[in-house]
Amino acid sequence: MTTASVSKTEDILQDQASYLLEHQCNTIDQSNIHLPGSDFVSRIFESTNRSPQVLRSLASLYNHGRLGKSGYLSILPVDQGIEHSAGASFSPNPIYFDPENIIKLALEADCNAVASTFGVLASCSRKYAHKIPFVVKINHNEFLSHPSTYDQIEFGSVDEAWNLGAAAIGATIYFGSEGSNHQIVQIAQAFERAHELGMATILWCYTRNSAFKTNGVDYHTSADLTGQANHLGVTIQADIIKQKLPTNNGGYNAVNFGKTHPKVYSELSSDHPIDLCRYQVANCYMGRIGLINSGGASSGASDMAEAVTTAVINKRAGGQGLILGRKAFQRPMKEGVEILNAVQNVYLDDSVTIA
Repeated sequence: MTTASVSKTEDILQDQASYLLEHQCNTIDQSNIHLPGSDFVSRIFESTNRSPQVLRSLASLYNHGRLGKSGYLSILPVDQGIEHSAGASFSPNPIYFDPENIIKLALEADCNAVASTFGVLASCSRKYAHKIPFVVKINHNEFLSHPSTYDQIEFGSVDEAWNLGAAAIGATIYFGSEGSNHQIVQIAQAFERAHELGMATILWCYTRNSAFKTNGVDYHTSADLTGQANHLGVTIQADIIKQKLPTNNGGYNAVNFGKTHPKVYSELSSDHPIDLCRYQVANCYMGRIGLINSGGASSGASDMAEAVTTAVINKRAGGQGLILGRKAFQRPMKEGVEILNAVQNVYLDDSVTIA
């Protein structure tokens, strides 16, 4: 990276630059983390039970696009049209009602992969499946039914994802929800089938329970609860974990349910966002399974700063990238490409190091 690129990242971070770029992690030392790198797939997965076909699929994800062979991932996810509704998702930029434009955005931004629904990817699979790795999101929370429930429905089969040329499948589990037990079993079976067919697996590890909001504080994105969600995700053999960036800690203690340990808060984490994210990485088998954080909703003018901030926190914590959608596709394509490229610049910047 050029000096100009480094300066641009610092300019985007503004008064947060030194707080994020100079932080040293004194919780879980970086020497304990399996760090990203060009050899990550071989170094980590060749000793596992993953087949040569799965290794090839993982390599197709890690070796594609601007971040190819860096060990980092920049994935464009556009599956919001189901749970969030197509109107809510695509009205800010109606060109994305057309699935081809979703794939074009991922190609223009030179992402590692594009993640979307069966319908979106199937509609353009013959034209694009060989040009950019496809991640088929197999389940969704359908929010047209009333009253709403926090459950996941499979919208197609793992075999159909393979048939349309997917390199990987993605799935969501709402850990802590009423339906989490059957979701865990269902997705564990789906991941097993995906691996049999030679596809990689990515798990959206989200927490959902009204009890996780207590005394006016929302602990759905606490480091300890999301960390445990990650640990459950790697247990069912997800190859990559997608998780929201932690915003606080102490969910177990606040909710007063389940088991934790005082050292989680006194030694293994702090209130610094990089240390909170480091705890998430630790729960992904100390980085053996890559953690990619989500980009979150579009906030408008602050999207660029928020995206770059998340990328810096994730990278310095030992994570492997961002899966960023709404901040990119809910605006003109050129601006979306600029945001995705700015995120990628963080991972290509050798001066942004592991904390």
